[in-house]
Amino acid sequence: MDKIILKVKDFTEYPDARYIEHDVHSGEEFYYDYVKPNFETAIQENKQLIVDLDDTAGYASSFLDEAFGNLVYDFDFDIIEFRLQIISNQEPDWIDLILKDIIYKWKEKKEKGLPRKEI
Repeated sequence: MDKIILKVKDFTEYPDARYIEHDVHSGEEFYYDYVKPNFETAIQENKQLIVDLDDTAGYASSFLDEAFGNLVYDFDFDIIEFRLQIISNQEPDWIDLILKDIIYKWKEKKEKGLPRKEI
């Protein structure tokens, strides 16, 4: 399967907070400006979206939570599992955090009818 490769370092070297209103380079901004449109393209073009987390100054868990959890509200869960791949040679634990924790917690949140954004 062909791939679309998205590098967080092309968004910023310094990923920051969860929400746009809290700071620049937020997880929310990364999701809406990079992850979501590239994931839509991956679906339309029958490709896999690979997100490379390496070569940044590090991540707050809230950035990763917002940047990837939102997928669950916009796309079918099975499609996310099939089309999304996370890579990180520097911090491989982030891969499991996103794919085995964050995505599933957001799925449960959605199934309970909870809003996407915490107030």
